Amino acid sequence: MDFGFSLSPSSAVNLDTVDLSLFRKVEARCPDIRTCIGCGSCSATCMASAWSGMSVRQVILALQRGQLRQVEQKLSACMLCGKCTMVCPRGINTRNLILAVSREFKKEEAQ
Repeated sequence: MDFGFSLSPSSAVNLDTVDLSLFRKVEARCPDIRTCIGCGSCSATCMASAWSGMSVRQVILALQRGQLRQVEQKLSACMLCGKCTMVCPRGINTRNLILAVSREFKKEEAQ
């Protein structure tokens, strides 16, 4: 019987099997990644967020979950304006963090 809808695949992430190598490399370059509290101030002030969904906290979360496709999509939307750095309550240099993630991501692609 067709009810007009279907179940979507599970989006559960098994954190025991996630490859955190990229996250660890970024953490070595930019230890501030551990101090993010996920408050969303960066996303609220981001000019790109309204149109592209750019969010530093989502980049960090995707890195921690090993979801590299989402990281790549978010990174391509960042304009590196630095507004997120100015409003971060934890004083994280989010612009530097995004650059570190981009550099490590490009290194991973080159290999």
